[in-house]
Amino acid sequence: MGGDHAPRVVVEALRSARLQIPDIRFILFGDRNAIARYMDDGMKDYVEVRHTDQVIASDDKPSQALRRGKKSSMRLAIDAVRDGEAQGVVSGGNTGALMAMSLFSLRPIAGIDRPAIAGFMPTMRGESVMLDLGANAVCDETNLVQFALLGADFCRAVLGRETPSVGLLNMGEEELKGDEVVRGAAERLRAMDNPGFRYHGFVEGTDITRGVVDVVVTDGFSGNVALKSHEGAARMVAYTLRQAMTASWAGRLGAFVARGAFRRLRERLDPNGYNGGVFLGLNGVVVKSHGGANATGFTSAVRLAADMVRDGMVGRITRDFEQAGFKAEDPQPNAGNA
Repeated sequence: MGGDHAPRVVVEALRSARLQIPDIRFILFGDRNAIARYMDDGMKDYVEVRHTDQVIASDDKPSQALRRGKKSSMRLAIDAVRDGEAQGVVSGGNTGALMAMSLFSLRPIAGIDRPAIAGFMPTMRGESVMLDLGANAVCDETNLVQFALLGADFCRAVLGRETPSVGLLNMGEEELKGDEVVRGAAERLRAMDNPGFRYHGFVEGTDITRGVVDVVVTDGFSGNVALKSHEGAARMVAYTLRQAMTASWAGRLGAFVARGAFRRLRERLDPNGYNGGVFLGLNGVVVKSHGGANATGFTSAVRLAADMVRDGMVGRITRDFEQAGFKAEDPQPNAGNA
């Protein structure tokens, strides 16, 4: 379960998700007594509670979680996906522990060197996908090529863009910009035959929010910095507007007149609306909710997991990597070697 406001927020989110997806069912792993305080009788038809009092703390190291957390709610939920009892897992808990346990229990899809964390970014054109958001601080060119394939599959599944455009995040659009890893990945992406997406080329930081491409690919260090910068900028805009609108009677009058527009702006910038980082590349659906998400945010993460299950995301990725020539014993794609 996990998260700053669990189990209350989680139970409220399940109630909301059930209204939006009537055939969905849940298995909740956690403290039975704590969960029961927030459940109503009607939820017993679609929520099964499995008790455990072992938890993973937010500051536990991934290695500690693996050794000591075999009966934790996080591990039991992941194992339920491995054993076919559940089709996906959503957690608001420790990100490092969730990734380590998911890797150990579910294993990467054949041919994938490293799973990546993908998420949505609001843009001037709607939404785009960005990965990696923090799973791999250092990447080689093969990792970036694989992230492009993963991101395109994810974009097709959840945004419905059949042939998405993919860009590599760089310090400039020119082909000579960037380090050898980024330039090498770009060369291999250009050489791929029918990869299922349109390779756009390099994109800069300002292109992320402009929505220049459907999928932005980068290493986990740059991706995490970009994500946090984006969230910080959104908070600054909201704070500055609030200060300006309350500094004078004229500002307050203007805020009242434009309250509908400000409400839409707040909803657009609210990270709960696009909550949910997906661990792409595993033999199972794993979604990480923001630890501080409210019920709306956790519902978004549940819906995201349900969309991926409904799309057959894991099978789609497996097929696409086979077609691209990635194999477990040989991570080099045939097309890229041509």
